[in-house]
Formats: sequence, structure tokens, C-alpha cells
Amino acid sequence: MMRDEEEEEEEEEGEEEGGRRRGGERRRRRRRRRRRRKEEEEEEGEARKYTQIRKEIEADTERVTGANKGISNLPINLRVYSPNVLNLTLIDLPGLTKVAIGDQPADIESQIRNMIMTYITKDSCLILAVSPANSDLANSDALKLSKEADPDGLRTIGVITKLDLMDEGTDARDVLENKFLPLRRGYVGVVNRSQKDIEGKKDIKAAMAAERKFFLSHPAYRHVADRMGTPYLQRVLNQQLTNHIRETLPSLRDKLQKQLLTMEKEVDQYKHFRPDDPAIKTKAMLQMIQQLQNDIERCIEGSGSALINTNELSGGAKINRLFHERFPYEIVRMEFDEKELRREIAFAIRNIHGIRVGLFTPDMAFDAIVKGQIGRLKEPSLKCVDLVVQELTNVVRSCTSKMSRYPRLQEETERIITNHIREREQIVKENILLLNDCELAYMNTNHEDFIGFANPNIETSLFIRNTRGSSMTE
Repeated sequence: MMRDEEEEEEEEEGEEEGGRRRGGERRRRRRRRRRRRKEEEEEEGEARKYTQIRKEIEADTERVTGANKGISNLPINLRVYSPNVLNLTLIDLPGLTKVAIGDQPADIESQIRNMIMTYITKDSCLILAVSPANSDLANSDALKLSKEADPDGLRTIGVITKLDLMDEGTDARDVLENKFLPLRRGYVGVVNRSQKDIEGKKDIKAAMAAERKFFLSHPAYRHVADRMGTPYLQRVLNQQLTNHIRETLPSLRDKLQKQLLTMEKEVDQYKHFRPDDPAIKTKAMLQMIQQLQNDIERCIEGSGSALINTNELSGGAKINRLFHERFPYEIVRMEFDEKELRREIAFAIRNIHGIRVGLFTPDMAFDAIVKGQIGRLKEPSLKCVDLVVQELTNVVRSCTSKMSRYPRLQEETERIITNHIREREQIVKENILLLNDCELAYMNTNHEDFIGFANPNIETSLFIRNTRGSSMTE
């Protein structure tokens, strides 16, 4: 009896223990399901969050540049805080565009190039030269620009994309091993999501897993798979940026110290500043006038102004265009009609001969026609002066705008310079009219331009002389 009771108790304990095990297993499964559901919800939340961020970036871009492929120098700043990302500052620059589309200006290529050069010429930044593997690397725009900004290749890191899109039987092994067009910091290969993956909302984790699988399975890249891919590129960028900052920090410190000393000297000058001191006022005014002179010279001479107009010609460039394009065009426009000129010559000759029948073409007819043509040069010449004066006035107005803090000084300075320009304008116009009168006063038919007219006159004189000589001999 006692043995049966003990066996029953053991069975009950076993059942209870089994129940506890099953209950614990069920609880663990429920916890795993909740954890998995929470992770999925977090991933969905992150996906929705990044989708919203992407839409906001697109909307902000359209607000500034329009909805038709426009560009702007105004950056969009985006900060990402996460325990899963490295400490990096990246500047995403547009690729070079060869042909303008949409609302893009005709000089879109030069605008984008200038924008890129503004950033990559800074010694404190690293250049990420991204080139597709399915194009000739020797024609890479990214490597070409980085070579201009970093001739020694000290700051350039090569990134090769689209390795999975290369023609069958080809690979980029020599490039990734830094044997073809070598860089000091080498190349890193990556495989990004395709357009199909993006439209299918393939997440980053799956894309990175597919990228890893590609490098491990490809016979040309499996031996360097540990040095390829987006995660490795992140680590390389973080490490090399840290080293670059460490290398440039001493020179940056020296530069900041020099700027600090300069600012301290300026502050010392203002410690004993008295607004009512005439000497200080005179000095400040002379400095502004000197700066105005430098600005006007730069605008006209084209010696590199800080603010360069990329939309239209201005200053010296526009004046150059007026002299070498607009003025010759106006001269060409006034070219005479040959048929009309022959008609004028015929009337001039007949009017000079009057009732008589002339044997030779009179010089007076030639003078009358040529003087009429020379007189027509006055109008385009004076018009050219007006256009140049107008552009000079625009230059003065633009340069004096920096004096806007002192409206009376700005107005008076602009008035004095403009009046001086007007005075010189009148003198120039008088000289043009005088030069025109000089040309009208005397026609030099012995000039080589008139050789076609001189030869017939010489031949005619010889003919008359020979005729008279033969008559006397007889």
C-alpha cells in the first residue's frame, strides 16, 4: 500500500513538473512572440519615420528649387542619432549634369561643378569619389574633380558601385586591389539597392545581407570580401576621418590662434573708441572708400570677386561684350544694299555732270557717297557709349550697396562717382564726333584700300598722255 501511494505521489509530482515545464515553454514562446512583434513594430515605425523624412526632404527641395529638377546651394541639414551608426558628417553633393533638363539653367554643368569644388577644395574634408563599376573608370567625373582639388590624392577615397551590374565575364578586381588608377587611401566596393528593391521597400538589413552574400560568393571578390561592403566603408570613413582630423588639428589650431590674435587686436582698438572722434570717422570713411575702389576695380578688371554672378554678364565682362560683340553687330546691321548704293552713285554722277555728258567718274561722287556712309557710324558709336555708361552706373550702384549702413554717405558717394562718369561720357562723345568729322574732312584715295579705284585713274592718265604725245609727233 505504501509503495502504491509513493508511486502515485511521484506520478503527481512528475505531472506537476511537466505542467510547469510546458507552462514555462508556453510563456517563453509568448515572450518571443511579443519581442518579435515589438521588433517588427519598431522596424515598421522606423520605416514610416524614414519615409516621412524622405518626403519632407523632397518637399523642402521643391519649395526651394521647384518641382522640375532645379538645384540650390542652400543645404538641407539632417542629424541622425542612433546607437547603430558611427560618428560621421557626410555632405551629399549632386552628380555632374551635362544637359539641362526641366527648370535647370543652361549653365547647369558649371553651376554644379562650382558647388562641388566649393566643398572638396577644403583641406579639412575627405573626398568620397563615387564611380560606377560598369563605366570606364578613366572617364570618371568624380575622380577627375578630386584630382583637381586633391592633386596628391591625400584626401581621396574611391568608392566603386554597381559591381553587380557589370557585363558577364568582367570584374573590377584590379580596381579594388588598387592596381588600376591607384589611390593612397584605396577603393571600397559596395552593392546598393536597385530601383526595384527601393520600390519593393527592401529594408537596409536585407540589402546589406544581400551585399555580403554577393561578395562572399563572387570568385573575383571573395578574397577581399572582408574589406568590401557598406559596413566596412562606414568603419573606414570613421577611422580615416578621425586620423585626418588628428593630422589637421595642429594646423587648424594655429589658424584659430592667428584669428584669435587678430580679433583681440581689433577689440583692443575699440576699448578706447569714441564715436565723436573726427579722426576715427575719417579713418572709417577712408577705409570704406578704399574698399569701394577695390570692389569697382574687381568688377571691371575681373580679378576674382568674392561674389560672382552666375546668371548673367556684368561689369567688365558685359563691357567687353559691348565692344567686341554688340558694337560690331550694330556696324554689320548698317551695311548698305549694293543695288541701292549703285543707284545713289548713278544719281550722284549725273547730278555732278549736270547738263554735260561726263567721260570719267568724278571724285566728288565718290566723296559724297563715302561721307554718307561715314556719317552713319555716329549713331552706333554713341549708342555704344550710352550702354557702357549704363553698365558702369550699375557697377557703382552695386558696389556702393555695401555702404547701406550709412545711407547719406552711400547716396553722396554714388552721386559723385556717377556725375564724374557723366562728365567723361560727354567728353568721349565729343571726341567721337570730332573723329568722325576728321574722317569726313579728307579722303585718302592713295590708301591701299582704294587701290582698285587708283589703278583706273592711273591708266586713264597714261592713256591721255600717250594720246597727246602721238598727236604732237604727227
